[in-house]
Amino acid sequence: MHNDLLYQIALTLIPNIGDVHAKALVNNFGNAENIFKAKKKELEIIEGIGSVRANSIKHFTDLKIAEEEIAFIEKYKITPLFITDKKYPQRFLNCYDSAVMLYYKGNADLNASKIIAIVGTRNHNEYGKAACEKLIEELEDENILIVSGLAFGIDTIAHKSALKNNLKTVGILAHGLDRIYPSQNKGLAKEMIAQGGLLTDFRSKTNPDKQNFPKRNRIVAGISDAIIVIETGIKGGSLITAELGNGYNKDVFAIPGRINDTKSEGCNYLIKNNKAALITSANDFLENMGWKEQKKPSAKKQRELFIELSDDEKIIVNILQQKEQIHIDELYIQSGLSSSAVASALLTLEMQNVIVSLPGKIYKMV
Repeated sequence: MHNDLLYQIALTLIPNIGDVHAKALVNNFGNAENIFKAKKKELEIIEGIGSVRANSIKHFTDLKIAEEEIAFIEKYKITPLFITDKKYPQRFLNCYDSAVMLYYKGNADLNASKIIAIVGTRNHNEYGKAACEKLIEELEDENILIVSGLAFGIDTIAHKSALKNNLKTVGILAHGLDRIYPSQNKGLAKEMIAQGGLLTDFRSKTNPDKQNFPKRNRIVAGISDAIIVIETGIKGGSLITAELGNGYNKDVFAIPGRINDTKSEGCNYLIKNNKAALITSANDFLENMGWKEQKKPSAKKQRELFIELSDDEKIIVNILQQKEQIHIDELYIQSGLSSSAVASALLTLEMQNVIVSLPGKIYKMV
C-alpha cells in the first residue's frame, strides 16, 4: 500500500503531466507504478503524451516530496483517494478534468445518494444570509450532503446552517490540509471534520494562491448532483462554479434577487440566460430534482417485459427494478457501463415505454 501511494503521489508531481494526461496513463497501464516502469516507446504512443511528456516521466526520480506527503498523511490520518479507489467520488470521476488524487479528512460519504453544492458571494447581505439559512433548514429531513468552499460569506453560512440542522457538510479547499483559509474558519473546519469533512486535491504546504480557487471550484461542481447559487455578483467564483456545473451536465439553480441589486446580478444573469433554473424554496428544488417524496402506489406484481432487450438494456432494467428511482450518475456506477452505453440504453428503453425520465436526471420503471 505504501509503495502504491508513493507512485500515485509521484504521478501528480511529474512536470507537464496534468490530471487529464495522468488519467489517460492510468487507464492504459492500470496503476501508477506501471507508468513509471513503462518503456518510453510505450508512453509515447498514449494519446496526448508524446516524446516530451514521456521524457518527463522517465527522467522523474525525485520521490522525496511524495515520501514527505505520505508522512503527513499518516501523522494526521488523512485519507488519500486515487482515481481507482472505490471511495473516490464517482460523480467527479465522470468529469473530464477530475483530479487523479484527492486528500480527505472526515466521515461523510463522498458518494452519498444526494449531494448539493451551495455557493455565493463572500460579501453577502441579509437577504442572501436569510435565503441560505431558510433553504438548508427546509432540507433538514432530506439526508442531503451539503458541499461548499469554506470561504467567507455564503459558503460559511451554508456550512454552519448544515451543521445546525444536523446535515453533513464537506468543505472543498484551495490549499493543502495542513492549513485553513480563511484562518477565522478553523473552528468551523474542526466541527465539519466531525460532521462531514474537508477535501482537496492540493498537497500539504500548498498556499491558497489565486489560481487554485478555480481548480477548487471544479471539485465543488464535480462531486455534486446540483449547484445552488445564492446571491452573487456578475463576476467571481460562484459564476465559475455554475458554468462548470453546466459543462459537467449538472443541474444548476439560482435564487433570484432585485433587478437593481448588484449582489444578485449574477443569479439573475444565470436565470435570464437559461443557465440556472429559478427556485425560491427547498420545495422548488426538490421537485425539480425529482427528490420530493411521493406516495408509494399499492404493491403490484412487476409486469413482464414482452420485448427483446440488449445486454446493456437488461443491466439497466435489472438495476431499476430494484429501486424506485435512480440518478444517472448512480446508474453509471452500478452498471459499470460507459456513459455513452448508458445513454443509448436509456433512450431506447424510454422510447419503448419501459422507463420514464424525471427532472434532475432521475429514471424509474414505468
